[in-house]
Amino acid sequence: MTRISRHVNLASRPNGAPVPENFEVAESPVRDLKDGEVMIANRFMSVDPYMRGRMNDVKSYVPPFQIGQPLEGGAVGEVIESKSGTVPVGSQVVHNLGWREIAIVQGSAVQPAAVIEGVSLSANLGVLGMPGMTAYAGLLEVASFKEGDAVFVSGAAGAVGSLVGQLAKLKGASRVIGSAGTDEKVAWLTDELGYDSAFNYKLGPVAKQLFAAAPDGIDVYFDNVGGEHLQAAIHALNPMGRVALCGAISAYNNTEPAPGPNNMSLAIGKRLNLRGFIVSDHWDMMQDFITEVGGWLADGTIKHDETVIEGIENAGEAFIGLLAGANTGKMVVKI
Repeated sequence: MTRISRHVNLASRPNGAPVPENFEVAESPVRDLKDGEVMIANRFMSVDPYMRGRMNDVKSYVPPFQIGQPLEGGAVGEVIESKSGTVPVGSQVVHNLGWREIAIVQGSAVQPAAVIEGVSLSANLGVLGMPGMTAYAGLLEVASFKEGDAVFVSGAAGAVGSLVGQLAKLKGASRVIGSAGTDEKVAWLTDELGYDSAFNYKLGPVAKQLFAAAPDGIDVYFDNVGGEHLQAAIHALNPMGRVALCGAISAYNNTEPAPGPNNMSLAIGKRLNLRGFIVSDHWDMMQDFITEVGGWLADGTIKHDETVIEGIENAGEAFIGLLAGANTGKMVVKI
């Protein structure tokens, strides 16, 4: 009997913030496997901020999504058929063909899922997946974190930021400050994740709140937001400070170019290092990341949270909610 799989297509390109009409749920028969391929029943799929850029028809470090075609992104699931000699039926695997119920992938293109007792399989899309690796490489390699640094993290209650702060504390930061968009998220950062201080950026100027939280300045800024946050951080950074430019979610839905920070001249006198990065440039750190973070996750040292949306038909709404800050921790869709 032919299998039928639902998938989510890009129905139209967003103009500004995405809306439900930009997505369409379709179904199609699942073809037979070719040699070397595996068929995966996806259990969870990821929605991530970087996907917003792929919805625009512009050149970037990854090709844009195509109208009328399924979107792509991280997913974890179970192999239900296999023509691969290395990936047997029953394997739990991570791959990049989310946004669909059933995926066909080359066996060489999947990774074994990390399985930790008491931890959801979906953690492979968050704290043990690409966002977690982004936090690890961004803090330790890109920002050259060292013991005693004071660290500021924007978007600190998201999938990446929530791990950055915990890693900084575990590695000996003198102070860790985070920003988030609700009082509930701020409380989660300080009460559960161990941030020394956090503030709601919607309640006042970021620069003023950051100065109150770090009157002696900061040494590292992990930037998930850009815009006003980046400008405030440049002002607060101590000489020889480092910035890991991970994301700029404050500008992703802009329909016109946003002005950049107007205090970039401070970077000269302070000898700041502002470095953009893509996590795929740092896969050589993956084994260290899995060993270290996986161990801390297993023994409860590192905490993580997820916002889980049920049903592939709600994947578009999950993505819209992600960009609006509706998530605490990683946003995933349970398929």
